[in-house]
Amino acid sequence: MTNEVTNDDSATLLLIDDHPMLRNGVKQLLSMVPGLRVVGEASDGEQGVILAAELDPDLILLDLNMPGMNGLETLVRLREKALSGRVVVFSVSDHEDDVVSALKNGADGYLLKDMEPEDLLASLHQAASGKMVLSETLMPILAASLRENRQGSDRSIQQLTPRERDILKLLAQGLANKVIARKLSITESTVKVHVKHLLKKMKLKSRVEAAVWVLQEKIF
Repeated sequence: MTNEVTNDDSATLLLIDDHPMLRNGVKQLLSMVPGLRVVGEASDGEQGVILAAELDPDLILLDLNMPGMNGLETLVRLREKALSGRVVVFSVSDHEDDVVSALKNGADGYLLKDMEPEDLLASLHQAASGKMVLSETLMPILAASLRENRQGSDRSIQQLTPRERDILKLLAQGLANKVIARKLSITESTVKVHVKHLLKKMKLKSRVEAAVWVLQEKIF
């Protein structure tokens, strides 16, 4: 478990992964470009939760398959903390259950470890700026999950209030609550309430799933 503190305007990132070579690879990759800086790394979930609470980084890159407390359990623990940053799962698994479970439990994105370095960098910058990120190959998996869940359920945009529709449209663009609040001239807490309500009405498990549904169905 390590952490470092320097004066820098870059977005801060915490790595939680049990593979030292992968952590070193990500650190080397980020060191070559401005805007992102690794401030801590942990080899397991327990250490990761402690460091996250201590550092409150802008972004946490979390592995799913770790010994001891796995990534999903770690994600649940992280979401119990008052953290201001975003949590993105970084995994080798493209299984539907893993993807849906991660998003349902509050992940702000899901990236696969076999993605190209330049795509990883672009996704991490987007995540750090408040956008949702998802590896392209996962879109069909999520779409299939949505189709299965839609059977027997009536999901219609007409169920939403005009304000909820406005928020869904911005949410589908991958915008964070803070940005949505600013665009609609309402408070961030109000946005959170609306998001919670619209997800429940539409029987959607997460913001990312909502965004995928909007894109698949060409709602707007």
